[in-house]
Amino acid sequence: MHIRLIFKKLARRCSPYFVICFGILSAGTHAALPQMEAPSRGEGNGIIQTLQNHGFDIVGLIALAIAAAAFCGVAYHAYGSYSEVQSGKKTWGQFGLTCGVGALLLVIIIWLLTKGTGVL
Repeated sequence: MHIRLIFKKLARRCSPYFVICFGILSAGTHAALPQMEAPSRGEGNGIIQTLQNHGFDIVGLIALAIAAAAFCGVAYHAYGSYSEVQSGKKTWGQFGLTCGVGALLLVIIIWLLTKGTGVL
């Protein structure tokens, strides 16, 4: 309890000095913000077309996240199957079948997402 009281007093006395010190140190650091990058389809003729082009980029990013989640799911299932092979519950053939079906599933998911974003 005594140490906490000492730190409170020290913080009250030193805080104005810290603010002044950090203000002086950061006075010379003025960084300009970067310019906003245009969407992948270009800026467009008006605000609506520009927003549609940004929407296309957002949908592409969501499709990429779905593909990454599918990859993580297949990898998790394959790892579980591998651990069952090591414990003797499954055979190596079943593990190979799991990996093959998972790879085929990933190809189908990526193909469908690519076709779906092309519709936009």
